[in-house]
Amino acid sequence: MSAMYWLILIIVLVVIEIITLGLTTIWFAGGALMAFILSMLHVSPVLQWAAFCAGSLILLFATRPWALRYFSSQKREKTNVDSLIGKTAVVTADIHNLEGRGQVFVNGLTWTARAEREEETIPKDTQVEIVRVEGVKLIVKKKEEG
Repeated sequence: MSAMYWLILIIVLVVIEIITLGLTTIWFAGGALMAFILSMLHVSPVLQWAAFCAGSLILLFATRPWALRYFSSQKREKTNVDSLIGKTAVVTADIHNLEGRGQVFVNGLTWTARAEREEETIPKDTQVEIVRVEGVKLIVKKKEEG
């Protein structure tokens, strides 16, 4: 009967993994598979649980870093605001961090902007490069000539 419980646990964990796609429960499904195999060989429940725990932890710590690198190394297209990083914008209102003012125009929209260097002031009509996004503000730097 314990084999049935392990099989149900495997199915539940795999379904959760399919739904979330977060590489979280698949390692425990692997540990449950080890325990399921041991239960089919009529090994004691204590050893099944030990195999489940040890197998899950070994899979988690040994293969998860590799799997994350593999899946995150695939080229992903930037969407929404992330697609602005690296683009050129035009300053429409002087950027002055200490006074909390500044705007840029990019992709047909006006954005609040701040200079990457705190002490830097960027005048109107200057071309800037978008470095990053913090909340709803674009962090920019003067575009290098040439």
